[in-house]
Amino acid sequence: MKKEKIFVINVAKVVIIVDIISILLSVLFFVNIIFAGLIIFIEEKKDATSAWAWLMVLFFIPVLGFILYLILGQNLSRKRLFDWEDLKKIGIEDLIKEQSEALRNDEFHFTRDETKEFRDLIYMQLVNNGAVLTEDNHVDIFTDGREKFEQLLEDIEKATDHIHLQYYIFRHDHLGSRLIYALTKKAKEGLDVRILYDDMGSRKLTKNVFLSFKKAGGKVGVFFPKRIPFINMRLNYRNHRKLVIIDGKIGYIGGFNVGDEYLGLNPKFGYWRDTHLRIVGSVVKAMQTRFILDWNQASQTHYISYRKSLFPDIESQGDTSAQIVSSGPDSEWEQIKNGYIKLITSAKESVYIQTPYFIPDQSLMDALRIAALSGKDVKVMIPNKPDHPFVYWATYAHAGELLKTGARVFIYEAGFIHAKMMVVDGKVCSVGTANIDNRSFKLNFEVNAFIYDKPTSENLVSIFNQDLIQSQELTLERYNERSLWIKFKESISHLLSPIL
Repeated sequence: MKKEKIFVINVAKVVIIVDIISILLSVLFFVNIIFAGLIIFIEEKKDATSAWAWLMVLFFIPVLGFILYLILGQNLSRKRLFDWEDLKKIGIEDLIKEQSEALRNDEFHFTRDETKEFRDLIYMQLVNNGAVLTEDNHVDIFTDGREKFEQLLEDIEKATDHIHLQYYIFRHDHLGSRLIYALTKKAKEGLDVRILYDDMGSRKLTKNVFLSFKKAGGKVGVFFPKRIPFINMRLNYRNHRKLVIIDGKIGYIGGFNVGDEYLGLNPKFGYWRDTHLRIVGSVVKAMQTRFILDWNQASQTHYISYRKSLFPDIESQGDTSAQIVSSGPDSEWEQIKNGYIKLITSAKESVYIQTPYFIPDQSLMDALRIAALSGKDVKVMIPNKPDHPFVYWATYAHAGELLKTGARVFIYEAGFIHAKMMVVDGKVCSVGTANIDNRSFKLNFEVNAFIYDKPTSENLVSIFNQDLIQSQELTLERYNERSLWIKFKESISHLLSPIL
């Protein structure tokens, strides 16, 4: 009798537990529906594809998926992040108005006729991004980290007024220490030296690294720093820009960050193949403006005010035409992506692309498809190894789609290719920080140089062809032979690509 009573009690307990679990699951189900509705209401207005991707996350990771959305899916597009009260003093606003009116009325005097061919692209970047056209620049191209940083250190040593340095990743390793030492030395000499880095990209960096630098008078800014230890609610929005401006006369822009791996010293990646530009000429004024806007947003102190030495008069350094184009989640338009699409659709012969992440959205993918289907020579070069697995397999999936159009895809085998480069018809090119992916187009703060110059573009084509020697072609036959496991990884990554 006693055993029967214990059995009945135990059964009753099980029933109660089952009822509780059932109620909790029902509550979880309805809460998930509410969360899904919120995501559809908020996200669909911006991007239906992104909404579906987030709904998948919510489906597979109930409730927690919505918490991830709150952290990663914030919309900064309506927030004015960058402002500088002294902007009018450098005359850029007047120059934008003057150039836009001249272009609109077809009265702009191009110093070289070949630049006029890209009048529509120049106008689009000028009017919608404030990207002033300059035509007196000289450009040097670096593809090797050692050569780039040796030249940078040499320029730092020769600086006489100021050094403004901005990187997404800044590591305290051999290269980082060497750079800080050189900058500290110049700060002791009385120069205005500033370092700006991204909190997420440089998350392993500790503030005590800069103690000697600050003591010498150097200044440090952190973009979107975490307010709570170990938690950054804006971690999905990263300042991916890499800029250095020295004395307002020399500018660096491109893909290299600060770290030993960018010198090819990380065994995981091997040789690091990137593309970076050293530019002298009037376009450096635009790079300087971009840095100041970023600095004044990030730094709580040491606000930069206008002074003549930041924007010195620069004698003509060459005849290369260029625009500096920025984009980010605060922008109304995806300006760098729009520039890429405009370049692709203008192609008459060829489109060459190097990118570590190839995850184009529908509009850019369509532009590439149309170019390839209409007989243009479309070549895309991607890495042979992942630094982010999901991103890599999404890249592989999109590359496979492009192969069906007749485009050619090459996998770089000599190390890790991190270059962000596009050349069209050997006449016009873009080099900077923006990858071919949703993160660069919508979430990151990026900056690219659009260069309207045949010699520079032909130089980049020559570099591309040299890289082909150390690459394997991914043919459609080879792609179709991939294993079921790879197909599975591709499928999952492809579905998540809008939020990668």
